[in-house]
Amino acid sequence: MNKNRLLTGMIVFAVLSMVAYISFHVTIATAANSVAILKTDGMTCLSCSEKIRAALKRVKGVAACEVNMEDGRLVVGFDNQAISADELATRISSIGFKSCVEQQLTPEQYQQLTGRELDGAAGGSCKCCTEYTKNRE
Repeated sequence: MNKNRLLTGMIVFAVLSMVAYISFHVTIATAANSVAILKTDGMTCLSCSEKIRAALKRVKGVAACEVNMEDGRLVVGFDNQAISADELATRISSIGFKSCVEQQLTPEQYQQLTGRELDGAAGGSCKCCTEYTKNRE
């Protein structure tokens, strides 16, 4: 009987934790009112992109981050009331990657340029920066 109660308690805790996690990320994602395109040097491997993602994930106001190592660009969705694009570039530089703001857009402008919405929550490398670069040429 105690095993069943313990198992039930663990399942309930896991479900509630997942719901809280999802709710938190949905709330954050809706807070992004700006998109920064950051030109970033020094990214050479998956570990570099994970280091950048981890650093930005801890920054209040950052809703999404997509890393493209091939062309050295980061696309960051953020709340410009909480942090500026220049501050984001400074954070990236502070962890060993030279970074500067290439462009700042609204989410709508970003979608018009790339034909897609910023979706950094999914993780992994993205096509967004490549699409952005093609649209600028």
